[in-house]
Amino acid sequence: MEHIKEFSQNDRFAKELGIELLEVSKGYAKAKMDINDFHMNSVNTVHGGAIFSLADFTFAIASNTHGNISVALNVSISFLKAVFQGTLFAEAREISINPKIGTYEIRISNEQDDLIATFQGMAYRKEKTWKQ
Repeated sequence: MEHIKEFSQNDRFAKELGIELLEVSKGYAKAKMDINDFHMNSVNTVHGGAIFSLADFTFAIASNTHGNISVALNVSISFLKAVFQGTLFAEAREISINPKIGTYEIRISNEQDDLIATFQGMAYRKEKTWKQ
């Protein structure tokens, strides 16, 4: 999984948002983001783009754990609850994989484990691996 650690550290946008990888294994990733003032939108809730970025980062990590370079084909998000402060967690789980496509469900929650958003992602798995 060394390539995944390097992959996550090279994500400059996630780093700017304060996203931190907590756990990773084959087809799975968990990350967190502590909410700061710059995450807020004009109605003083966490910006949907920040929540999306946390989910997307976690999806990218989980989909790249098999050694093949994987990129998003399609994603969707449903926002379920507003967030004003605290820490958000995203947990990505692989639900289907074949040689070309991987499908993932990502759950975004707060510190009380309230469901904040759900994210579904489909990744294209390239033939090229991280080791090439």
